[in-house]
Amino acid sequence: MADTKTNGDAWKAKHRFARIAPRKARLVIDMIRHLPCQQALDVLRFNPRRASGMIAAVLKSAMSNANEQEADMSRLVVSEARVDEGPTMKRWRPKDRGRAHPILKRTSHLIVEVVER
Repeated sequence: MADTKTNGDAWKAKHRFARIAPRKARLVIDMIRHLPCQQALDVLRFNPRRASGMIAAVLKSAMSNANEQEADMSRLVVSEARVDEGPTMKRWRPKDRGRAHPILKRTSHLIVEVVER
């Protein structure tokens, strides 16, 4: 995960090349946008989808970046949460009578930014 500090009082964390389809990860990340960080972590903890664990790790990383800069942890809010499409790995599945069908293994870039309000 790459962690960077952005302008003002915003802290960002990324997980690039996550092995989950962007369509599946967007279902989870849409639920935490504009929530306070502690409430967002609770939503992710009780979500059964596989992407929730990956997104929770990115959110915790962004929160720890803010903590290093001595931000008020009780006032942190998720300002930006998005999933970008990463590169697709192309594989082939053997089928009947010598045919082959393509399998697309999609990857995602998970980006979470927190601000102090």
